[in-house]
Amino acid sequence: MDLAGATALVSGANRGIGRALAEALAGRPLRLVLAGVRDPERFVPIPGAAEVRPVRMDLSSRASLDASCAGIGEELGRIDLLVNNAGLMIGGLLEEQDMAEVYAMFQVNLVAVAHLTHNVLPGMLARGGGKIVNNTSISGYAHFPGASTYAAAKTGAVALSESLRRELKGTGVSVLHLITPGVKTDMLAATEEVYGRHIDTSDWDRVEPADWAAKVLRAIDQDARVVHPGGKSGLAVLASRGPAVLLDRISDRMFSRQPRR
Repeated sequence: MDLAGATALVSGANRGIGRALAEALAGRPLRLVLAGVRDPERFVPIPGAAEVRPVRMDLSSRASLDASCAGIGEELGRIDLLVNNAGLMIGGLLEEQDMAEVYAMFQVNLVAVAHLTHNVLPGMLARGGGKIVNNTSISGYAHFPGASTYAAAKTGAVALSESLRRELKGTGVSVLHLITPGVKTDMLAATEEVYGRHIDTSDWDRVEPADWAAKVLRAIDQDARVVHPGGKSGLAVLASRGPAVLLDRISDRMFSRQPRR
């Protein structure tokens, strides 16, 4: 995809991967980068070749998402690159998970991805070009214990991405999904805290946000279909594509129903 003169929207752009992606895009000759955040007034400005404008993006409900899109105004119809990055993480034994948090997580990680894409697609289709990028996570492929609901949501995001990619063939609009590994963010720290009660996280990959953002932008430039994580996360993806016994063995080594700490 040629990003020159393009308009991009990145959800969850206040920190972590989203912030790194917004910073990377700001270094390119885009017309505008819309940084989707819960509180635009607290957004730390990003200098660069492209203008970066914070916009309110609340994905917590159907009503709040539609209100956020309405607040973007005419720019919503001009978006050439949509990066569905925002996400929530929960985990632990299923019977111990808070169901209110489970519903909120499915809303942000899956339902809002479909909803925001639905709202942006008409403009892309009318112009005959654009790209949807979905952050689906390693959990969308490697379904480890302790991550049942999170993995289900991210697997749904993989299915949404691949089905939509085929649906849009010939329209000029393409889809890229990211099999995101462990990236050094606040979310990774929270993930290790939650999963660490039952899973040995000592061997997890830990990638710098800027390095992951650079890899994602290369994939956008090359019109790739998927960004693989590499490293140990890449091996987990490969194991997930083969006989279940391979991932079972990895899980047996990592997981304990009795709290580790």
